[in-house]
Amino acid sequence: MKKVQVFIMIVALMALSCKKDSFITGNANLSTSADTLHFDTVFTTIGSVTHYFRIFNDNDQKLRLRSVSLAGGMNSYFKLNVDGTPGPVVSNVEIEANDSAYVFVSVKIDPSAADLPFVIKDSIHLQFNNQEKWIQLEAWGQNAHFLRSKVIDHDETWFNDKPYVILGGLQVDTNATLNIAKGTRIYLHADAPFIVDGTLQANGEKYDSTRVIFRSDRLDDPYRDYPGAWPGIYFRGESKNNYLQYTVVKNAYQGIIAVGPSTNSLPKLRLYESIIDNCYDAGIQAIQSSISAENCLISNCGKNMILALGGQYSFNHITSVAYSNGYIQHKDPILQVTDFIKDGNTIVTGDLNASFSNSIFWADNSVVEDEVITAKQGSGAFAVSFQNCLWKLKNSPANAVTANIIANQAPVFDSIDNQKRIYNFRLREESPAINRGKATPLTIDLDGKPRPVGMPDLGCYEKQ
Repeated sequence: MKKVQVFIMIVALMALSCKKDSFITGNANLSTSADTLHFDTVFTTIGSVTHYFRIFNDNDQKLRLRSVSLAGGMNSYFKLNVDGTPGPVVSNVEIEANDSAYVFVSVKIDPSAADLPFVIKDSIHLQFNNQEKWIQLEAWGQNAHFLRSKVIDHDETWFNDKPYVILGGLQVDTNATLNIAKGTRIYLHADAPFIVDGTLQANGEKYDSTRVIFRSDRLDDPYRDYPGAWPGIYFRGESKNNYLQYTVVKNAYQGIIAVGPSTNSLPKLRLYESIIDNCYDAGIQAIQSSISAENCLISNCGKNMILALGGQYSFNHITSVAYSNGYIQHKDPILQVTDFIKDGNTIVTGDLNASFSNSIFWADNSVVEDEVITAKQGSGAFAVSFQNCLWKLKNSPANAVTANIIANQAPVFDSIDNQKRIYNFRLREESPAINRGKATPLTIDLDGKPRPVGMPDLGCYEKQ
């Protein structure tokens, strides 16, 4: 009797094994991890990242897909690869019982005469057992001015007819001026520093559509929000008369770097109504340089502001703020001001004159006790002042003059959501920064909205 039972079990196992090894021929259960693949803006001639979806065989038998194909065939802008086999048609795809296959999709859009974004669509057709399923594909494409390793050696103006895509870097040569008109978008590749040895003047206006934007050329999720995606803007030693208004610099490794003093009576860089955001290292780093900044937001950078080896600086109505998030952990002070740098074992010093007024220096979700640090090593001039500011710190800045300071009171920003990456640094009604500024000639804020003649709010935004 036992021999008979063992024999029956063996036969049953063999039958089950044969069933799993054989292909299902009737109606099959098939599912996919996505019904549609979306590709954000893809610049013409430059390929996208690769997206993928999975095809699941939800059956206890193997499944053979007769074909996985692009409806657009060889003429499709999209490219297809099924588990290592390229398309546009991949036939006889076998998927083990309760297993899956990967389908990888990319898109490359040829140049067109269209200057505005346009939509490219196609679909992937799955055929199996007299059944079918469709996966939709959609990409936004845009034509652009493409510049590779470009040197601007004479005066030039960029207009907002099409975006500018910079590959391999760009240099504004000595004695050349690059003027950038309102609404111009500049997208920079990972290998593309924006180097200014001459003059850069960006003339944005207050509306979102009319601001000048510098950002990475990766516009697809999740890369569109990654910091450190392009090197940054570098104003080098001979650079002069630089002016940025209503300009946004975001997702760089270092946002703005200014090296060396001004070569004339104007600051090396004038920065007005501008935003520097989500830079992996420094938002603003100046080495013995000169900057005048008003109504500016420096937010969520690894080191928001570093002013070293002295220099000449004036910052009025600045909001410098950082929140630790999934991209950058806030571990360094919001503002570091020194009259020295270390060159190996040698300390080099320079005269320093820096004033900060009507400004907010704040961070949250951090281990930093002193968000504002000043340090003196030289024997020369060291004039640093803070007037009508709100900050977070335990120890007052060394060798600095302070007046009308609000210490360790949260500024009460409009809305912060780290998980959703929502950062609205405008002030709420209950903010202690309301009406705590001193009068200055400024009549507008970062939004281009009016400031009162009397007691303005602290920071770059005026509560309306």
